[in-house]
Amino acid sequence: MTPVTLIAAGLAAEKKSAAVTDWAARIGWLVGLALFVALVYWLMREGWKWRGTLQGDLPELPAAPEDPGPARLSMSGRYHGSTTAGQWLDRIVAHGLGTRSRVELTLTDAGLDVVRPGATDFFVPREALREAVLGKGIAGKVLTEGGLLLVTWEHGERLIDSGFRSDHAAEHTDWVEAINSMINKTETEGAR
Repeated sequence: MTPVTLIAAGLAAEKKSAAVTDWAARIGWLVGLALFVALVYWLMREGWKWRGTLQGDLPELPAAPEDPGPARLSMSGRYHGSTTAGQWLDRIVAHGLGTRSRVELTLTDAGLDVVRPGATDFFVPREALREAVLGKGIAGKVLTEGGLLLVTWEHGERLIDSGFRSDHAAEHTDWVEAINSMINKTETEGAR
């Protein structure tokens, strides 16, 4: 025999069948991973409920009046959440304020009507409005500079920032001007 045939015969003799998959171990790992993911989601849910309990002192959200008057501005877009004013990561979850959703905003002389399909609607009376600015982030949602309409309002004894993004971002500037002019008009009327 030549050396090449000796090597080929040696390799052929060493061939073994492929290892058989250990299905019990694989299934055990998958079940363990699924339980771990379920635990993480459960802990997140409990944290959300605990945060809602801590914010239980927040009064019920006001409903829109029967006749709020003619609309000064209206907008459709997204509601990104509400936070404690000035603290863009301190999300408020009580009364559904932490739920992101589609939104239809309407600004009237009575205030700001927030209609959210699938979530709790609320109304911000004109007297409760404090400021409107363009921002870039709220409650973990970060957008480009000026991509978010932030409305600061008072509810109970707490100042709240609510973040909205219009389907047409160019509208944000008009909203800031309209809300701030309403606030300034209310302050001058109150000073008389």
